[in-house]
Amino acid sequence: MNETVRLQKFIADCGIASRRKAEEFIQAGKVKVNGHIAEIGEKVDPKRDSVIFCGKKLTHVGGGNRYIMLYKPRGYVTTMSDELDRKCVAELISDVGCRVYPVGRLDRDSEGLLLLTNDGNFANAITHPSRRISKAYRVSVRPKVTDEQITVLTSSMMIDGRETYPAEVRVVSNEPDKSVLEVILHEGRNRQIRRLCEAAGLETVRLKRIAIGQLTLGHLRPGEYRELTKDEVSLLKRQSGRF
Repeated sequence: MNETVRLQKFIADCGIASRRKAEEFIQAGKVKVNGHIAEIGEKVDPKRDSVIFCGKKLTHVGGGNRYIMLYKPRGYVTTMSDELDRKCVAELISDVGCRVYPVGRLDRDSEGLLLLTNDGNFANAITHPSRRISKAYRVSVRPKVTDEQITVLTSSMMIDGRETYPAEVRVVSNEPDKSVLEVILHEGRNRQIRRLCEAAGLETVRLKRIAIGQLTLGHLRPGEYRELTKDEVSLLKRQSGRF
């Protein structure tokens, strides 16, 4: 009996992109199955069917699932390749030995904890807004933050036509001309912290992600990565509520 899987899951398991991104590729006509343009909802047999993405035949990644924590430095984009020839996180994990892709994003000017995997189900569970897995950031701002500005930072705002879930904000330290904040988000929206700071009249000097759920960056230095332990992977899966 042949075992079939949804096409977007197969693409994710090949380490190309998350399932949601794979759906976008399918809708854009970039995927062919056995010579025809693929459709959303289509199923494939990984052992028998030919799946072509942008002219290249896809092969399921062997060697099991990989879960990697990278300290993304500032100046790198969270993609595996870039048409503008900017530095990509792929350069930092070139010796991993298999194709993995980022779980969520950190913008070019931000740094810190970034997960990469070839497990599409895991990536989808961690990033899906309904899971609300917390992500903690250390944020340096100018000038010194006021109580009124904290109120703005902890308020909802509209991003891409949807209201954000309120952030949690704690003042870590204050100096005459700047403050260091810990900001916790429960959903990942495009440049949410920078937009909140802008709305509050604050300049974002440095933004560093220090934790995802209970997983912390630890002692990794910029550009370094390590494999997650089995316990860490299990913890994140339990927090996502999808496993």
